Amino acid sequence: MQVEEVFHPGTLTCRSSDSLQEVASRMTAEQVGVLAVLEDDRIVGVISERDVVRAVAQSADPRTATADAFASHQVHTATFGEDTREVARRMLDAGIRHLPVKQGDAVVGVISMRDLLAVETWL
Repeated sequence: MQVEEVFHPGTLTCRSSDSLQEVASRMTAEQVGVLAVLEDDRIVGVISERDVVRAVAQSADPRTATADAFASHQVHTATFGEDTREVARRMLDAGIRHLPVKQGDAVVGVISMRDLLAVETWL
């Protein structure tokens, strides 16, 4: 199966200057575990629930600490046409649960480890 058959279209974002409180509120409202971090309308990182938990564990003030300070800046991506098993293998190797999905140069959505597990479970 290929990425474009199972990914979630649309990418939820936050600004790099958003507070962790704003990030957590957005994740809760949208019921997602990751946001793309934007600066000048380009993705500069991703921030996940794990990143927010890490910030709290380091005693960061969620009202003043920014998304940029705790985001992962090494952005891995999946692309249309990629095999879902290969994407799952890369995610496991990197220890990540979400990847932005690109079609050409445009980010068009997100694929999660849960999406990939569902593919394997229902095939």
